[in-house]
Amino acid sequence: MPLIELRHVNKVFGSAAAPIYAMRDVSLTVAAGETFGIIGSSGAGKSTLVRCLNRLETPTSGEVIIDGENIAALNQAELRRARRNLGMIFQHFNLLVSHTALDNVALPLVLAGASKKEARARAAAMLELVGLPDRAAAYPAQLSGGQKQRVGIARALATKPKILLSDEATNALDPETSRHILALIKNLQKQLNLTVVLITHEMNVVAEICDRVAVMENGEVIESGTMFDVFTQPRRALTKNFVEMVLRRDDDIDDYRPQGQMVRVFFRGKNAEDSLLAEIVHRFNVKVNLRQAFITHLQNLGCGTALIDLTGEPAARAQAVAYLRDCGQIVEEV
Repeated sequence: MPLIELRHVNKVFGSAAAPIYAMRDVSLTVAAGETFGIIGSSGAGKSTLVRCLNRLETPTSGEVIIDGENIAALNQAELRRARRNLGMIFQHFNLLVSHTALDNVALPLVLAGASKKEARARAAAMLELVGLPDRAAAYPAQLSGGQKQRVGIARALATKPKILLSDEATNALDPETSRHILALIKNLQKQLNLTVVLITHEMNVVAEICDRVAVMENGEVIESGTMFDVFTQPRRALTKNFVEMVLRRDDDIDDYRPQGQMVRVFFRGKNAEDSLLAEIVHRFNVKVNLRQAFITHLQNLGCGTALIDLTGEPAARAQAVAYLRDCGQIVEEV
């Protein structure tokens, strides 16, 4: 049984006469211990979805099942109990400016009924876990953006939740700090056996740490699957656009005049690291001029793209392209 399951969830704002659908018939599952990404453009409904998971928003219809309970049907006392298993980190940190880092982390424990001594001891341990043992007495104004988010992560994990919800947690950070925060979430997921739901509008974020991904558009899940399958075989135009933001490296080709045929090859699987380009040169008497290439790894499988000039007789070029496709690669003419 999945740890998280959404069953035909709708969330409607506005009036009956002019309804605004933030979520339309959304169904998905998240297994215990996996990192699940939800990606979409602004207004796609992804933040509404994550807020329905901890019932900061109540679905208009449908079921949100968390660890066997329909969280949408719980009363306030039951909801408070259930939320102890749900930690959340936010884009803008949401730290109390009048509290030190230690007291910010201790706050959910105090609200849950822990003594001040117990809460502060647990908070100190969590700051150690996220690499900030020396910043316990610092106030938010004295912390960098990355340090604030680490405090936010420590606070989210203070109650020992099973599930960590991340709503655009790296969006307010510079790229290098974002990579450090993603690495921290990935390490904590393994160390604490967390289930992570990660909301973002950036494909490179989900590519970094997610096992599976759902793509949202206009309140609907339009595509979902393993990170590798969605990344290497996108079916919808929006998904392709997200993938191209990561893989394409051809900003400077507009003024370039290829000799012969310019093609882009999307490599996937073990062949991403094989010498397929060298093979077509040997087999079909064509020449390959490699203009750009990018290789990455998803779930221990290689994928990437290469932009090449392919020269030679037309029949030989056609055979070379057919061979690449027979080997499972995607080839398109530029």
